[in-house]
Amino acid sequence: MKTAPLFAMTALALCAQSWADSQVQGQLIDAAGHNVAGATISLAASAYHTTTDENGRFVLPSVKAGHYQLQIHYPGIAREKRSIEVVDNQPLNLPLTLTGDIEHISVVGQAASLGRALGLQKNADNIVTAASADGIGQYPDDNATEALQRLPGISIERDQGEGRFVRIRGLAPDLNTVTYNGANIPAPESGRRAVALDVIPSDLLGSLEVSKSLTPDMDANSLGGNVEMKSLTAFDHDGRFFSLGVAGSYNQLRDKTSPKASIAYSDTYDVGSDVEALGIALAGSYYDRKFASDNVETQGAWDGNNLEETDMRDYTIERKRKGLAANLDFRPSDSQQFYLRGLYSEFKDHETRQSFSSEWDDAVSAGESASADLTRSLKDRIEDQTITSLSVGGQSSWDDWTLKYQLSDSTAEEKLPFGIKDAKFEYTSNVSYQSGDKPVVYGDSDIYDASNYRLSKIKMYDHDTTDHNKTVRADVIRHLERGSVSLDIQGGMKFGQRKKKMDENVYSYKGIDGTLADFTSGNADYSLATFGPTISVSAVESAISGLDKADYIDELDSTIDDYHVKEDNSAAYLMGTGHWDKLLLVGGLRYEKTQRDTRGYSAFESEDDAIDATEYHKDEDQWLPSLNLRYNLSEQTLLRAAYSNSFVRPTYDQLAPGMYREGDAGDYEAEFGNPELESMTSANYDLSLEHYSGDIGVASIGVFYKDIKNFIYQADKAGSSGYEDYDKALTYINGDTADLYGVELNYVTRLSALPAPFNNMLVSLNGTWTNSSATISWDGGSRDIPFPSQSDKTANFAIGYDDGTLSLRLSAAYQSRYLLEVDNVEDSAYDLYADAHLQWDFIGKWSATKNLQIAFKALNINDEPYYVYTGRSDLNAQYETYGRTFELGLQYHAF
Repeated sequence: MKTAPLFAMTALALCAQSWADSQVQGQLIDAAGHNVAGATISLAASAYHTTTDENGRFVLPSVKAGHYQLQIHYPGIAREKRSIEVVDNQPLNLPLTLTGDIEHISVVGQAASLGRALGLQKNADNIVTAASADGIGQYPDDNATEALQRLPGISIERDQGEGRFVRIRGLAPDLNTVTYNGANIPAPESGRRAVALDVIPSDLLGSLEVSKSLTPDMDANSLGGNVEMKSLTAFDHDGRFFSLGVAGSYNQLRDKTSPKASIAYSDTYDVGSDVEALGIALAGSYYDRKFASDNVETQGAWDGNNLEETDMRDYTIERKRKGLAANLDFRPSDSQQFYLRGLYSEFKDHETRQSFSSEWDDAVSAGESASADLTRSLKDRIEDQTITSLSVGGQSSWDDWTLKYQLSDSTAEEKLPFGIKDAKFEYTSNVSYQSGDKPVVYGDSDIYDASNYRLSKIKMYDHDTTDHNKTVRADVIRHLERGSVSLDIQGGMKFGQRKKKMDENVYSYKGIDGTLADFTSGNADYSLATFGPTISVSAVESAISGLDKADYIDELDSTIDDYHVKEDNSAAYLMGTGHWDKLLLVGGLRYEKTQRDTRGYSAFESEDDAIDATEYHKDEDQWLPSLNLRYNLSEQTLLRAAYSNSFVRPTYDQLAPGMYREGDAGDYEAEFGNPELESMTSANYDLSLEHYSGDIGVASIGVFYKDIKNFIYQADKAGSSGYEDYDKALTYINGDTADLYGVELNYVTRLSALPAPFNNMLVSLNGTWTNSSATISWDGGSRDIPFPSQSDKTANFAIGYDDGTLSLRLSAAYQSRYLLEVDNVEDSAYDLYADAHLQWDFIGKWSATKNLQIAFKALNINDEPYYVYTGRSDLNAQYETYGRTFELGLQYHAF
């Protein structure tokens, strides 16, 4: 077995002799009694060095007997010292309380959050960007995705104006990974690996950490990085904690109020003679958001400057989020810790889409009126997404050894009960459009007369997608002292199995007669143009209510998109962490193996729609070395360097082996996956310089480079070898090579030198500039493109005020355009680009009493739309606007 040498090396390292005699351990709190995470604990003039965990706890194993100066350092305070004496074989337990000027980390608000996040970032072994909840366990943003968008190099993908997916250094969400308390989170969306973090309410989280460089003990299947979500535990607070929040929000495009509520409780308990050994933390949240969006899109249907078709869409949406988290911790001693972590999150999305589309007989120019097929259609569905995650594990330490272990079981599911896939009414008339960026339709009064539109068809559907992930892992650490060097030798194994399947049923109802006048529900409230009559959901449901849906099932449509993917993943690693007085080195080797079985279905229209199962098996091996370096130029200034190797498995849509082909030879049209895709691989290089100021603040610059092979993109292969008879052959292809490099700047400061009250102002500014090149090829040619789904520029700006009573923040998030899709491999004029996006938000909090807070939010103040264009910025592929959202809430907390 290839991993045998790895385990032999681990065994030899772990059998080395211990050179130390005792252990120094304890817990660090601030003057207000809050646990202090991310503080540096070290012994002066020695290699002994560690950081406090999320509960303020620390352990210095194998310390030789003698007198020491114990040093405590945390961003925003001077270094504090304590004199200690270590005696042979007598563990020293040190409860520590910071005595310095640390008002800024004991207050509730954005200053508290910044201080804790900077502490985590500074003391990390690898390159990390962190966000921490404020003192009452809440982020100022509604969900985990939007809480992350303020960080350097982080931008987000939005759905209907809401942040859903995280982009790291401009790279697409499917190129990043997400873990919850160390457990991999599956994805409820069919076809994707990316996890939509808006399913995770931010009320349930204590911190968010984005790792941009990898160490050998981390999963290596990411190109941009990993997002680690850490939940609240009872040991995050000193004693009993309770929080209750209520709020209401209002969206401009939909005249409705949306209720929101959250609750959290934690406490610690004595177990026998063990004081505060058991911790229980519970959290729950609920949000029923009602909003709307107005859209017009062409999906790139341009012939030069002339338009072939356009579609106006009016959306009304209701999203209900429910989240529950339960954490149980048992810590009979600092050397024995056990935990149970549970998460349940439900995201129910009810979307009603009214569509008014126009398809001209021949492509027309702006302002030209011509005959077109007009269609008014309705889609109404409820998607119910759930994520459940349960993990059990612990950590045991004895002498110089530490054993960590975890078993996790996570399931994501998306269920769509019987809903309207498409109810169509058709009519033919002359219409025109006026502009290329927002090509809404204009015409005579007849196009708004419901009686002119005849019912064409009604299609209903339901589907069920499940993603089940089971993992078990174990890590063994041996601590050694070699003169002036503190050394940890670590090895571990991880085994996992992931199964994802999609099952959809489609029902086609034919022979139902009528006009839109029989089904209409009035006119749409559409801000971009005159929309006209809409279709009643209840009228469509009533028209088919007496029919047996089993008689109307469409066997082909109900099968062709079904698939099943099973992956067995195993990994092993060996890692060494060496710490000198100023230097930290983390290096090692990771091995990952993937065994994948895929199953899909193929059908060919010209062959009587015969459906055949298609199966495929593929194995992949990855050897992944990495090295991380951190050097303290001074107490405040750090130099970091990192080299790592990573890979990204194809998404399930990309892998699904089925094909549906329609049309005749010479005019075939088909869309299909590619199970032969290779995983994308990357060699990653990072170098950064960080300076932490005496108060809350950091100034940093980093550069990075990624050498990428086998990147994956979507393209039309019609006309190429093997597809000469196709008019459309849309699939996924491995590209050749790609380069991605950039620079990342970050500046955070508190203007404490200014006179009051301006000394309470906070400024945060960060930006990431990247450049990329990728090559795609076909028979007879090739061309260069930007790396798909990668933004060249992302930036965040925030100016805030926080005096412990009043907290204000005005912020802006920006990302530049990115290549969304290669439509025609040979012609860049049909490439689809998502345009640049800039959004302004305001958040204010006022502590009316010690325990009561009032909060106000204004989101998307500048009413920024989402825009996708075809080749040129004046040729629409999609334009969508969402309006502004305002929220007012109350928060009660008690420690």
